[in-house]
Amino acid sequence: MDEHVSASACPACLAAPSAEDLAKSGDIKGARIMLSLPTAHCAVCISDVERELHKQPGVRSARVNLTLKRVSVDAEPGVEPTPLIEALDRIGYEAHELDAGMLSATETDKRGRDLLMRIGVSGFAMMNIMLLSIAVWSGAESATRDLFHWISAAIAIPTVIFAGQPFFSSAWASLRGGRLGMDVPISLAIILASAISLYETSQSGHHAYFDAAVMLTFFLLVGRYLDYRTRAVARSAAEELAALEVPRATRLREDGSEETVPVGDLKPGEIIRVRPGGRIPADGAVIEGNSETDRSLLTGESLPVFAGPGSILSAGEVNLTGPLLLRVTAAGKDSSLHRMADLVAAAESAKTRYTSLAERAARAYSPIVHLLSFTAFGTWLWLTGGDVRHAINISAAVLIITCPCALGLAVPAVVTAASGRLFRKGLLIKDGTALERLAEVDTVVFDKTGTLTMGAPTPENLDDLSQEELAVAAALAGASSHPLARALFEAAGAMGVAPTPLDDLREVPGYGIEGRLGDQVLRLGRADWIGAEAGNATATHLRIGEAAPRSIRFVDSLRPGAEEAITAFKATGAEVWLVSGDVEGAVSDLAARLGISHWRAGALPHEKAELVGELTGQGRHVLMVGDGLNDTAALARAHVSVSPASALDAARTASDIVLLGQDLAPVSDATRIATQARRRIKQNFAISILYNIVAVPIALIGLATPLAAALAMSASSITVSLNSLRLK
Repeated sequence: MDEHVSASACPACLAAPSAEDLAKSGDIKGARIMLSLPTAHCAVCISDVERELHKQPGVRSARVNLTLKRVSVDAEPGVEPTPLIEALDRIGYEAHELDAGMLSATETDKRGRDLLMRIGVSGFAMMNIMLLSIAVWSGAESATRDLFHWISAAIAIPTVIFAGQPFFSSAWASLRGGRLGMDVPISLAIILASAISLYETSQSGHHAYFDAAVMLTFFLLVGRYLDYRTRAVARSAAEELAALEVPRATRLREDGSEETVPVGDLKPGEIIRVRPGGRIPADGAVIEGNSETDRSLLTGESLPVFAGPGSILSAGEVNLTGPLLLRVTAAGKDSSLHRMADLVAAAESAKTRYTSLAERAARAYSPIVHLLSFTAFGTWLWLTGGDVRHAINISAAVLIITCPCALGLAVPAVVTAASGRLFRKGLLIKDGTALERLAEVDTVVFDKTGTLTMGAPTPENLDDLSQEELAVAAALAGASSHPLARALFEAAGAMGVAPTPLDDLREVPGYGIEGRLGDQVLRLGRADWIGAEAGNATATHLRIGEAAPRSIRFVDSLRPGAEEAITAFKATGAEVWLVSGDVEGAVSDLAARLGISHWRAGALPHEKAELVGELTGQGRHVLMVGDGLNDTAALARAHVSVSPASALDAARTASDIVLLGQDLAPVSDATRIATQARRRIKQNFAISILYNIVAVPIALIGLATPLAAALAMSASSITVSLNSLRLK
């Protein structure tokens, strides 16, 4: 036999690692701490927070998700969040512990309302100050001009203090922590524009710039709000998953009465009732009732799925037609839905080559901004013979126009938009670097059974076997999760055949199942392992002791979207391979049907991995798509890998991406979207670099006012964000 698949009715459960996988990887043995970072807003913040947390005792890893303004900390057992919060506070970052099971969008909504309020205040003040400025520009002199300037000051100073709080508080926190964040030059520019205007007014000067200071604050706030909104529009797949969580459930007491309880209070083994139209609140097995469920938001599949006694349902599915009683298997943060959200959030937070480049550039750029500004001030002070006002204006313009906000947004906005789009197509990215690697794919290797085919074959010649042979075959098949074995076991059960009790049952990966009945050795599996003659049809072979081997033939159906995916890959110029442990005839027939010119049959697990290694050695970037135990080595060795949700735990753990639905077409879509994402990231870098090449010299030679600089800086950030959103 070749590909191995575990049977389950719950793709969402299969998409997330099992408890055993987590225990092996150590995740379940440590502390998982989630902290909110309401003041984090740029690439510099990411590196500062992560570097500080990595210094703390017991912290294994820390990953900031800038879109969600959260940091996920993996720590040793016993590590408490309080010392971590205190450490972040010392470097100027406000942090709060989050209940991972009760996350919501309340905080981000509050942030948006706060920015809108400050925009309204600054906009109203700006209009009033402009009216006063028009009077001055129209020819007001001496006492009248001074009066208008003082009235402008009375409006502008409180407005700047209030509306500029987002910039001032962030800048102060940065300075207190010994850093030069992106809001330091912005705050300095606003303060300088206000201070020089106040000085001019006190000296009865002809010019004051209160209108510029307030307008600067207004446009900077507009830019900050638009950045916030573009992030909200490109909200992550993790947020969409979290939105599927049901806060309460109907639990049945021992006396049969009902009570409404928070989902977090549910425990495995308890019974819950789900009425028609309700969303499943926890993972569980149906013990009573028949219905259909809608899994479209979890798997991308539009057709309802039957649910009856024994069916496994996942949190987030919608019960459509009939009431159901479920026995809870996992709830709250232990549910498959929550584990999926964690996987997506981790993928969005993972560092790519481009992310690291953006962070290093932004960190190196911040001191350069201040150096350029001070240089401009000194130079213009000397050139103008001591004109402090003019030198300060140019210095402030340089501070603003050189802020690296666009550079900091270049990568996170693209990754968020791309991962959200892929999730809506039914692809769960487990590794954040997978998107980057997927864009480089030029060769695709497909497994056959369970990948290009549905992995639900049907035996067609069971009537050729005796009842004794069927009973032995059923016993052997029951010890394996291979699709041929599962099909044989279920078909024998449907015929009323009881499996023969056997001893020493064991599965040999890539070959089959072996057991003993008395002194007889029993085998079910590959023809060459059994000693049977391999035919041209998909089959498994049974041998009882020294008796002649018997062959059991199967028919299988093609997976939806398989033809479309292969056609799409070939259209991009990618080389497509089919590699399977099945017999030559079955593999060649499928290859001919799908138009695949490169194929190998009868491949053992190590031979699949060797093929991937050979292609990699030729300089190719291989995408491996497989689902079985014998695909695990090949999946791990490939440049990037995909496994269906129906795959074995080992295959899903080894893969970078999980296909939640049955349709294979989204796999080819993923490479196209990844290529687009890479192109957008490069475009964003180009926009940021071009902006600085053009804008910085203009500011240095004195052709940009602080207001014009604010407009230019906001425009560059908004351009980068909107370019990223084109992925949607």
